[in-house]
Amino acid sequence: MCFDQILNQAAKLRYMTGGTARVPLVLRALWGSGMRRGAQHSQALYPIFAHIPGLKVVVPSAPADAKGLLAAAIRDDDPVIFFEHKMLYFSRGEVPADPFTVPLGEAKVAREGGDCTVVALGSMVGQALRAAGELAERGVECEVIDPRTVSPLDTETLYRSVWRTGHLVVADEASPRCGTAGDIASLVASNAFSALRGPVQMVTSPHAPTPFSPVLEDAYPPSAGDIVAAVETAIGMPARSTPPEQEHAS
Repeated sequence: MCFDQILNQAAKLRYMTGGTARVPLVLRALWGSGMRRGAQHSQALYPIFAHIPGLKVVVPSAPADAKGLLAAAIRDDDPVIFFEHKMLYFSRGEVPADPFTVPLGEAKVAREGGDCTVVALGSMVGQALRAAGELAERGVECEVIDPRTVSPLDTETLYRSVWRTGHLVVADEASPRCGTAGDIASLVASNAFSALRGPVQMVTSPHAPTPFSPVLEDAYPPSAGDIVAAVETAIGMPARSTPPEQEHAS
């Protein structure tokens, strides 16, 4: 209902005034599935706002990052949309008591690895780390990158990682059509194509509204298992078809 004020006014005022006007505005927004709120209140809209020049878009995944990014957003002279996943309000982590900032547009390497780059956003970072832990037990070391902001996007960190690993998987809860996962995939394919040793894999929610049925809603966002399967495909690794405990029992 306030899209015009954001899209046509806040995002463009500094540009249209030649830098003489500033819009130090922070808008906090809930997003994400998992809390039985229905399709209108469970979607991921940050790709829409990242499409608009003049807006900065933040998608934190950890408590300390949320504090540091919010402080940086408040100090910024441009409008910032701060997207907070509802399920991450229940996450825990160490947060420094003293004031600090996390620079906007600076990605975080959440886990180092040399076999495959996994870029994950928001709630998918935890799933990616769980997937990386499972794959490490099988000898595959994934590098998990959390962009933290999707606009500006830290492409240099992404490119460096892909040049080192040669493979890319992008995990995002947002819809796949014209989404952040597709944007990251296209940027890497355009600017680091020769580094890739296989096709980029995207792991996203379906291109459909979030279901209200609890069973369907739980199956809607990508899981750690989905990311594992995507990494297996990316690197040409045979999929594990039988759970380890069943193999042991047989």
